[in-house]
Amino acid sequence: MATLKITWKKGATGRGQNQAATLRTLGLRRLGQTVEREDTPTNRGLVHTVRHLVEVEEV
Repeated sequence: MATLKITWKKGATGRGQNQAATLRTLGLRRLGQTVEREDTPTNRGLVHTVRHLVEVEEV
């Protein structure tokens, strides 16, 4: 199955608890960090929630 490479690009300060929690759920702990996640509908939904804060690349 495909993999998503997710990089946190913009700060989440003042964005609300939901978006900060979504970033933590994706495994992102600090700005500039990159994680790889399996391309599933669940992970796509999480990325969609914070799409303005992250950069996504299909690997």
